[in-house]
Amino acid sequence: MMGAMSKPINPADWKPRFPILADSTYLVTHSLGAMPKGVFGVLESYAKQWATRGVRSWSEGWWSAPMDVGNVVAKLLNAPEGSVVMHQNVSMIQSILGSCFDFQGKRNKVVYTDQNFPTVMYVWEGLRDRGARIVNVPTPSTGPFAGIGVPTEQLLEAIDEETLVVPISHVCFKSSYLQDAKAICKRAREVGAIVILDTYQSLGTVSVDVQELDVDIVVGGSVKWLCGGPGAGYLYVKPDLAARMEPKITGWAAHAEPFAFEQGEQRYTSNMMRFLNGSPAVPSLLAATVGYETVLEAGVDSIRAHSVSLTEGLRTNLLERGFRIPSPENPDQRGGTLTVGLHEDESGPAFVAALEDRGILVDHRPNAGVRVSPHFYTDADELAAFADHMSKLRETRAWTDYLSKAAAY
Repeated sequence: MMGAMSKPINPADWKPRFPILADSTYLVTHSLGAMPKGVFGVLESYAKQWATRGVRSWSEGWWSAPMDVGNVVAKLLNAPEGSVVMHQNVSMIQSILGSCFDFQGKRNKVVYTDQNFPTVMYVWEGLRDRGARIVNVPTPSTGPFAGIGVPTEQLLEAIDEETLVVPISHVCFKSSYLQDAKAICKRAREVGAIVILDTYQSLGTVSVDVQELDVDIVVGGSVKWLCGGPGAGYLYVKPDLAARMEPKITGWAAHAEPFAFEQGEQRYTSNMMRFLNGSPAVPSLLAATVGYETVLEAGVDSIRAHSVSLTEGLRTNLLERGFRIPSPENPDQRGGTLTVGLHEDESGPAFVAALEDRGILVDHRPNAGVRVSPHFYTDADELAAFADHMSKLRETRAWTDYLSKAAAY
């Protein structure tokens, strides 16, 4: 669960860096990480550069930002320098990747589970008319994995010699089920399939080592555990594989000589910029680096140890209070989030609104429950207060006072 060199996290050391923590108990990092105050300075510097350097800014860091910022993410992934490039979001990245594959042969299966984030499934479902055969492995309705995730063995059975690509979530967004990425990658290699590992809900709170996993492709975004904000998605591709991929969704930023403005078909650059299309969203990329560097400073192994300690304590507390926890019991199979189940007659959005009124930010997902996610800036007292409020809302049915506000959540 953690490396031998991890050091204990003291949330008090990190709280001053995140302005929202001054007046909120922030337990919604799984949706949007708290903003580091250093973002103010980075965006001010960007604005000053634009104001004073004008068009010269493109050659002074703007054009190279997707690769420069990607190299920071590479440190979090233990990836080689130059193997990560930045984009705007995972939906676009998945679409670009999907455009690289030929589904006309016998090897045309796309295998994933129904726990994937829907945006990923939308992309691959859209490739059916190009010949993609979609295999969506369902979560069991009974047994220990009911509603939580697909058992590893069941998923591995679906990956066979006709499988082309396996776009899979590392941590499932509803239940926080941490899938066995190493076993999935191993099985895919055995049959010649390519794994696209979505680490959106893991990187920053769970260790991800692309070399140890021997994973083909990793995608994700900065909105959540990396505290990088919107507009900064990352793409890692194993170098020898990247050189063979030619996206059909492309643009001038992927060209070998973009400023030659050549006519005709695409002539791809040899580096990871071959996966780009148009001009980069520079301010989003620069702002995101503050979050990356903060997470690197804290250390993912240390964050993971702190997270497990907090979620284990909260899980025990909530179970003693009679709440159901539809997240994996074993912390080795769980990401940084706990999902709190509610009774059928209780409104999750109303609980969320009631908690916000009490200074606690969480969220709710249908057919799951209230999601709560401590991070390295969270302490145990905050989780104890959250559990206490949950009990009082249930016992007094005070959540019913917020039904009119529930539509906003």
